[in-house]
Amino acid sequence: MQFTPSKLNTFMFFKLPSAFWSGVRVKSITKEECVVTVKHRWFNQNPFKSMYFAVQAMAAEFTTGALVMYQIKESGANISMLVANNKGAFTKKATGRIAFTCRQGNDIKETIQTAIETKEGQTIWVTSIGVNEKGEQVSEMLFEWTIKVRG
Repeated sequence: MQFTPSKLNTFMFFKLPSAFWSGVRVKSITKEECVVTVKHRWFNQNPFKSMYFAVQAMAAEFTTGALVMYQIKESGANISMLVANNKGAFTKKATGRIAFTCRQGNDIKETIQTAIETKEGQTIWVTSIGVNEKGEQVSEMLFEWTIKVRG
């Protein structure tokens, strides 16, 4: 699979339909950074008229997971990936369009290289920051990815 927003959004439709129908969309991806947006609307709101935390988590996790998938493909190795842990902090009501950004592609690449060289499973904590249209941070999500060379 090519790593373009269109291809990743199609992947999301088939493999993560709850994220797709909640409005999560990849806007850009490079080797170093992934940006995903989601707009607050009736379908993904909580009783407090802001975005439900799980929708924020889906968008944030996708920024990190897409970078892990990208770097695995770049490595050419047969590698499994799985979220082992996550943490989240919510600092402001999430309304309007929220953009989640992860900028740790190089850190992920180094972790994958270590897994390949040592043949041992590795873990890495990766962060995604969510900001509203005013540029104000609304949440910070951390995901611990486990990376293991298969075979």
